[in-house]
This record gives sequence, C-alpha cells and structure tokens, in this order.
Amino acid sequence: MRRKLAAGNWKMNGSVSALDMIGALKLKHPECPCDVLLCPPAPLLTHALQNSASNPIFIGAQDCHAKESGAFTGDHSAAMIAEIGATHVIVGHSERREAYGETDVQVAAKAQAAQAAGLTAIVCIGESLEQREAGDALDVITSQLARSVPDGSSGKTLVIAYEPIWAIGTGKIPTMEQIAEVHGLMRIELRARFGADADNIRLLYGGSVKPGNAAKIFALDNVDGALVGGASLKAEDFSPIIEALAAS
Repeated sequence: MRRKLAAGNWKMNGSVSALDMIGALKLKHPECPCDVLLCPPAPLLTHALQNSASNPIFIGAQDCHAKESGAFTGDHSAAMIAEIGATHVIVGHSERREAYGETDVQVAAKAQAAQAAGLTAIVCIGESLEQREAGDALDVITSQLARSVPDGSSGKTLVIAYEPIWAIGTGKIPTMEQIAEVHGLMRIELRARFGADADNIRLLYGGSVKPGNAAKIFALDNVDGALVGGASLKAEDFSPIIEALAAS
C-alpha cells in the first residue's frame, strides 16, 4: 500500500515567521495517516527543520545541483541538503525547465544525485497548453517520464509529480478524466520499466490544487497525493487538502 503524500512547494515565498504553520499543522493533524512535506526556499530550510523537529512533517528542498561540489555559485548539492536533515528534493519543475532551460537529461542527473545522497527525488513532468491542444500530451508525458527518471529508481527514492504547465497557478485544472488518463499511463510506463516495484512509486498531481477540488482529485485511481503551490503557504488552506487526502 502506497502511503499518500501532501507536498507543499513554497517556491520563492514565505518567511521565518511563516514557518509557524508547521506547529499549526501538527495541532490539526497529530496522527495523520498520510505524509506531509514542506519545501520552503533554501534560506528557510534550517529554520523549517528546527520547527519540524518534534512534528511528523518532512522538509525538502526545491532543487539541487547534479554535482557534489564545485564552482557553481548560488547552487547547492544534494549531499548538502541531506546533511542538514532534509529528506526530499523537487527536480524538473516546469518553472525551472522554462526559466533555466533545464532538459530531461539534466533533470535525470539531478534526480540521480539526490537518490545517491539518500534523498527522495520528486521528479516533475507535464505538458504545455499547446501540446495538450495538439493532442500530444500523452506522448510528452511518456517521453519526459522515460528521460527524466534515472535507472535504479524505486518507491523509496522516487516520487513523480504530474503538473500540466497550463494549470500551475492559473486556477485551471484538467478534467478528472484527463488526470486519470495521465496517471494511469504513468503507472503503466513505470511498470514496464521497473516491474513490480513500480506499484510502490507515488504519483502526485499538481496544478491549482485547492481545498475545493482536492477531494475529487484524490478520489482518482493512481493519484497518491498532490504537489501544492500557493495553497500550501497557509495552514488554513493546506490543512483541508491534507484532510481530503487522509480521507481518500
């Protein structure tokens, strides 16, 4: 049985004081049957880890470099993230693919570095609106999944987040049928590559997940949780999403 995961990606938002929400989430969900993960900006990671020391909440980073060390100003390695106590790292988010030109090959290298450091890599994939309207969405997902996920991945080292680019931060989401179709395809492709262990790999949906639509999304087959953006910044928004996931 895959343990469900509610992951919050704060992007370049938040503050030290905003991390007080970790305590609020603990009070609301003292014995949550699903995993909860927060990924704040890098400068807040240490503070987040301190706040979560007595809380059942995981802390992760939003990116890592593929190399262990070197002259890469502004970057941080997976080993550094693991050393401070974080457990997960997001790689391949569409905002980084678009803004920094990250390729599937680079994403796979980052995921491999994360796994080698003992982290769980959350690999993001998703199609653009143009690709969706052209009928190419499933081909894009299949290609990204094959090229962005490193060999040797397992349910312990890998989470996949399907985030249609056109749904991120727009308030728009695919139909439930479209989400189910993509998640079903991902499970089939993972089984073909990794065998029985593919059923241990969690598949998250991301893109305008809100308290009002979370329950419908979580009711779909092969949706094991969500990668939540803006709605993860406040406990009053993130908590109902966690509750919907726990009840699914």
